[in-house]
Amino acid sequence: MDLKVKITLTDELSDEVITSTAMLDLASGEISRVEYDDDYNFDALGHPWEAGDYEFTSGTLSHEGKDVEFTVEVNRTSGQRSVNATELLEIKVRAAALFAGMSGKDLLGNSPAGRAAGAGAAPGLGGGGKGPGRGSVH
Repeated sequence: MDLKVKITLTDELSDEVITSTAMLDLASGEISRVEYDDDYNFDALGHPWEAGDYEFTSGTLSHEGKDVEFTVEVNRTSGQRSVNATELLEIKVRAAALFAGMSGKDLLGNSPAGRAAGAGAAPGLGGGGKGPGRGSVH
């Protein structure tokens, strides 16, 4: 399954911020198809991480005015940009919460692992019921 979403990249230099758009693969964390904004002269300046005053790169996933920001790793030798596995999982959970109004528990509850964990925690409920105390105020 191809799960690529459009993101905004921000390369921070000491006195300048360079923005670009790219595609983030939500399955692998790989970032591809980076396109710098028109005001950045790539031919003259090269990649932002090649500058002596390069500091870091971050990414933003946006939807209907809501943003999820995350750290982007840059391999300064190959130029490959990516998101590590831990950060990628956090992006998915935060994006679901912001964009779909779901919580991390909702996501886990709908996954096979989450259903298995829920069934183990509340035996005898036939798999579809809620465990004791869930959804109630004490």
